[in-house]
Amino acid sequence: MDSKKDKIEDFKTAISSTVRSLSNLDKVEVSFGNQISKSNQNLIKLPDLSHINNRFNHEEIRAAADSKSLRLRFSNQKTLKKYEPSGNISKKLYEISEKVRCERIGTSYFKGVKNNIEKYYQKRISGLDLKSSEDKIIESFENYLRVKFLDFKNESQIDKKLKSYKKDLNNQFKDKISELKDLILNQEEFNSLISQLITDMSLDESIDEEEKREEENNDKDRQSNPQDQEQKSKEKEEKPEEMSIDSGVPDLENEAKEADEAEEELEIEDSSRPELKKSGNTNFGDLKYKTYTEEYDEIIKAEELENAEELARLRKTLDQQLLQLKNFISKLANKLQRKLLAKQSRSWNFDLEEGLLDTSKLPRIIMDPFNSLSFKKEKDIEFKDTLVTILIDNSGSMRGKPISVAAICADILSRTLERCSVKVEILGFTTKHWKGGSSREKWMKNNKPKLPGRLNDLRHIIYKSADTQWRQAKNNMGLMLKEGLLKENIDGEALKWAFNKMNKRKEDRKILMVISDGAPVDDSTLSTNTSDYLETNLKKTVKWIEQKSNIELLAIGIGHDVTRYYNKAVKITDVQDLGDVMINQLTDLFAEKNKKTFH
Repeated sequence: MDSKKDKIEDFKTAISSTVRSLSNLDKVEVSFGNQISKSNQNLIKLPDLSHINNRFNHEEIRAAADSKSLRLRFSNQKTLKKYEPSGNISKKLYEISEKVRCERIGTSYFKGVKNNIEKYYQKRISGLDLKSSEDKIIESFENYLRVKFLDFKNESQIDKKLKSYKKDLNNQFKDKISELKDLILNQEEFNSLISQLITDMSLDESIDEEEKREEENNDKDRQSNPQDQEQKSKEKEEKPEEMSIDSGVPDLENEAKEADEAEEELEIEDSSRPELKKSGNTNFGDLKYKTYTEEYDEIIKAEELENAEELARLRKTLDQQLLQLKNFISKLANKLQRKLLAKQSRSWNFDLEEGLLDTSKLPRIIMDPFNSLSFKKEKDIEFKDTLVTILIDNSGSMRGKPISVAAICADILSRTLERCSVKVEILGFTTKHWKGGSSREKWMKNNKPKLPGRLNDLRHIIYKSADTQWRQAKNNMGLMLKEGLLKENIDGEALKWAFNKMNKRKEDRKILMVISDGAPVDDSTLSTNTSDYLETNLKKTVKWIEQKSNIELLAIGIGHDVTRYYNKAVKITDVQDLGDVMINQLTDLFAEKNKKTFH
């Protein structure tokens, strides 16, 4: 153990020495992870290194250290600030352009640095799950500059991901690339030109205008008379929903039957990258629900919460705890797999004039020779492209056997459905702290305003994304057993998050399965708002999804009846029944859909 610690410290020392050498500064401070720094001047913050054999973490640290060192050496902060454009997205693109400029200079001198940065970037961009428009704009911009300035070679899948955005970028920049290359060593002129080019793209203005238009449309809808509302509702039922390309926000018109539903609206504010998560309206037909602050909320991948060694250890613990149950659930999973594959394979067209003889109709020929022979022909069934999202309550009350069983069942379902070409996403929801955390601290410093709304820091966890193979994410399930992870549960907002992630996907059929052990509970929120604040929001969110979306929602309550929230819900009293219920529910759901489609 000590030797491992020594290796980690040796690695950190080596990185620090490299930083001093590349930055050409004797006085430069390097901090790892949450390590407290002595000053912010000439400071380089790097990810934490917790295990010497974690190769990806190792590569990330080397790449970040090299890039930030070059930035310290070749970038003047006053000059950079002088030409900084306005607007959130524009500022991010401007920062990226300066990073790439410094890397271009540095990598022409240091070939090893080029290899470190390129190797890590290749892995990072290949693993990104780009869904929001903002994500795609930012990543496309960086990728475009790396290709043009650093001779980076894209894999075909990356080009495919970013194709539409990079086409727009090329139209904007193609005549200026050679000029920018000539200005690489002249920061002032480079910053001035790139700032102007970014400003001319008007990215922030486009998004602001889109949001303004939506607000104006909503205001007009609210002011229109009941006859107009009824007419709009009819039009909406006849016309399918359209997605706004720029903002990623569904263009929803009010389509209510009751007065309190007349103002329902939906905004999608999700990002798989926490640092790009925007604050906004989180209402799904619940205009009274609000959040005090969202600045401390977190959407994070499981592998970012714990190192690879610890995740592997937790996975082993999970497998040992549920070895017998795992075998039992595997039999049920095989049952589901057989049914799914049967639905995907073949069926028959009957009563045809040619084909294979239908022997089931021969008795009628014997009874009446004047009856004509009947033939049948095999046909392929078109099986809908399907996404199943499993959303697991990661609250403290799930601690012990419930969370273990939920984790292993989700894991086995993921493996089973993957064999049947069904995409599976596994998500978890909890809070970062007990009793409110940073959100409550901020509220207390602001003189505790009354009825502040949700008053805790959300933590939404991605255990397995839909496009990730099961074998790549299997160890992540063990994270649910981590001591201290499970805290409070704010179900309504977790459902909105899962819904928004699914809504952006292109699969024809989408199923959302929620596993919970009861009502939403967060002491900090409930002690400062009405006692039914979170429960009311959950009910309205569920109602919206069930009635106004094409996502099929079902829930499994562990030890508690959740039918008061969900129309399709099952209660189990023994956690050992969870695997049986999950698989049978999915089997019934697919069977039900199959009947509707083919009978």
